[in-house]
Amino acid sequence: MTMTIVSFYRWVVFLLAAGYCIRTLVFGGYDAFGGPFRFLTIWALFMSFFAASRMMALMEGRSESRWDGFVCMTAVINTMVVMLYWRLFFADPTSVTPDGQLAAWHLELYLHLVGPLLQVIDTIFIHRSYRRLGPALAWLVGVIVAYVAWAELLVGPMNDTPVGRVTSGLPYPFLNNLEVSERMVFYATNLATGLVLLFVYAGIALIVRRRLPAPVAP
Repeated sequence: MTMTIVSFYRWVVFLLAAGYCIRTLVFGGYDAFGGPFRFLTIWALFMSFFAASRMMALMEGRSESRWDGFVCMTAVINTMVVMLYWRLFFADPTSVTPDGQLAAWHLELYLHLVGPLLQVIDTIFIHRSYRRLGPALAWLVGVIVAYVAWAELLVGPMNDTPVGRVTSGLPYPFLNNLEVSERMVFYATNLATGLVLLFVYAGIALIVRRRLPAPVAP
């Protein structure tokens, strides 16, 4: 893989992430407390943008930090978003969307498939991440705990919709149909899923590092 290909790939990843971040800030909707940042998908989008910017800076010699922990965490969170969103959508579209309808096709395709995939590919095949899992574990647990606290302690109490059988205001409709204990089990299960994904990616990355030549990029 030549530097030209790596540069082109990372510019594409960076510009797509930047464009969709700007779109979110302008058209994301602020009719409820938290605006678009109520949703984990948007957290993942902005983390992808920051990770892409760091990869660009590293590639161009403007940064000496590899940000391994952060980019590994971002890849895992993105994968969790994809898995959770489509699993819940296909089971019951209204569980993750207000009216059961998908948004614009390009937005759904980027946020819930292409964007996460592009970021994961960089971490495994170009950046060659997952060498030290301690920082990635800390980032992963920290971000998930922060999002749960944000949703439960601020977003839910500050909003009246969506309305569920148990409560209201939590960002995703299905959460409002769960008791507190059920939500805690759901959050813990997804944290465990994230940890498993991190180790799976670490295993894949180890095989890639041993069997494929490193690209001409940091």
